[in-house]
Amino acid sequence: MKQLQAYIRKGKFYDAVVEQGSDIIFIVDFTGNIYYHNTAVRALGYKAGSLVGKNIFDYIHPDSVDLFRKQFAQSLRRAYNQKIEFAFRCRDKSYRFFEFNSINLKHRDGPEGLILDCRDITQRKNDAAELLRLQKAKEQFMANISHEIRTPINGIAGMAELLMQNPPEEDRKNYINAIRHSAENLKVIINDLLDLSSIESGKLRFEQIPFNPAELIQSLAQTFTYQIKEKRLTFNLNVHPDVNRMVAGDPARLNQILTNLISNAVKFTHRGSITLVANGNKLRNRKFLLTVSVKDTGVGIPAEKLNTIFESFSQADASVTRKYGGTGLGLSIARQLAELQNGSISVQSTEHVGSEFTVTIPYKATHANQQRKNSFALTAENPPPGLRVLLVEDNDVNRLYAEALLKSWQCITETAENGVVTIEKIKAQPFDVVLMDVQMPVMDGYESTRAIRQLPGPNANVPVVALTANATRHHLNQCFAAGMNAFLPKPFTREDLYRVLFVELKLSPSHPGPTHPKPTSAGKLYDLSYLSKISDNNTDFLQDIIGTFVQTAAGICTRMQQCLSEENWIEAGRLAHQIKPSLSLLGMNDLKNQAAALEEKCKNREATPGQLRKDAEMFYKQLARAAEALREELK
Repeated sequence: MKQLQAYIRKGKFYDAVVEQGSDIIFIVDFTGNIYYHNTAVRALGYKAGSLVGKNIFDYIHPDSVDLFRKQFAQSLRRAYNQKIEFAFRCRDKSYRFFEFNSINLKHRDGPEGLILDCRDITQRKNDAAELLRLQKAKEQFMANISHEIRTPINGIAGMAELLMQNPPEEDRKNYINAIRHSAENLKVIINDLLDLSSIESGKLRFEQIPFNPAELIQSLAQTFTYQIKEKRLTFNLNVHPDVNRMVAGDPARLNQILTNLISNAVKFTHRGSITLVANGNKLRNRKFLLTVSVKDTGVGIPAEKLNTIFESFSQADASVTRKYGGTGLGLSIARQLAELQNGSISVQSTEHVGSEFTVTIPYKATHANQQRKNSFALTAENPPPGLRVLLVEDNDVNRLYAEALLKSWQCITETAENGVVTIEKIKAQPFDVVLMDVQMPVMDGYESTRAIRQLPGPNANVPVVALTANATRHHLNQCFAAGMNAFLPKPFTREDLYRVLFVELKLSPSHPGPTHPKPTSAGKLYDLSYLSKISDNNTDFLQDIIGTFVQTAAGICTRMQQCLSEENWIEAGRLAHQIKPSLSLLGMNDLKNQAAALEEKCKNREATPGQLRKDAEMFYKQLARAAEALREELK
């Protein structure tokens, strides 16, 4: 303690606090003339004592000197003043921001002068300005994204309303194409938002699977052929032979990065060409460096905007969004995807001349002989018919879409709207696969799958595919922990569904059966074994049942034809429901499945009038064939 007291008495702290301190200390008179300053002015490029005799007002930024004079004048009337901000000129002519606290010496019975303790706040001002800029960018983004989301939704709603009015076939096709286009735009926006969320939360994970970069790039380039031709641009593709090799990495993320760069080039180029060049270099430690550049002759980017185009919510100009659309997230996501794989993206651009984006990503070299089939080059072959599928989906539109895809592959499809119904259906009959929506009322997909795995018998092992819009690693782990075998992120394409069912799971019908009634091995459309068994082969009983069915079927067919002429789909569905129990009794199981599907479609109007007419006509004609065959049986 004595040492410290001696230190204070000798005034040694003065040198440490005042002379060598980080704050700049000025002593000025009431007119602003500088009589003293400490050595901290060296941070501004000035030598010790070099500003003595100068006037402080000569170093204040011209735009703020008038305000500074007013605040300085206030300090002359006060004993103490604080947090007065100003910009002071450095020796190199740049300016730094300070704020001073002043002590008025006159109020201490001293001379007319001020002690100004000036603290550098340049970083704080820059941070505040940057925060304001980012906040404005985010506000602009929210306005843009609101517009971008509303536009396709309004398009979908409007086209759906027009379709409800039974337009001509040509108009119907145009409306459907418009809906599809709007849905694709909406899908891009939502995927961008989900990707950004995954990246910022640190939950994005990258696959390490073998793929051929050359094949991926060539396949991707083909998908842009139509757009490029439509804009009458020239497309140059140059893939170096070194790129044609197998590497281990995440092909989906490379595809995503390049898709963004190419689509931007197409969007912003109105004449001229787009050139894609891919090169590869072998590195040490079995590494392979892939470099892909996308060059265009488009609108280009102003030099002052080159530093911000990779930021979230930013585009080169706010008018870009209004003119071209988009979220302003694409390049930000592409850069972060590249950097998370130890790669990089750079840009060179001249306004009104064009731009060149270059992405570089290191991959692990592999000697895999077999190339992995993936969604970029998947060619769906016809799978074996008769796959029994339980589609668990509570959304009518999603269910209709999935049913249509499954029907095109001649799958036998049952539907359920929640987990409870799912369990009951699996208990009642075997299935080859369950397509399980994860988020449902009553019982969700996780609970339902766990309940399936607890069932007795072989049905407990049925493959379950998760249908989920939450494709983050956390949600996928939840799916697998519940006992699911695979997952399919929503919205999915025809190729996605085919890949999961027939490539990844390699499914085939374990209980094969045609989707439409065909003769049995005995050449018949029916099976009377059940009736024979319960009647102990009572011929009279069989004749009564068959005779009644033939008469009923004839009436059903006649009334079904009348429903078609009147487009009375509710009545058509009721007729299908009426005959359905008899079809089961007579062993017409496939025709019964047709009746059930027709009933559901008519009740919920899950198809166009043209499709309903086609299905109903096919049903009653096959019903008539079966009734005629049974009539012959009576003879």
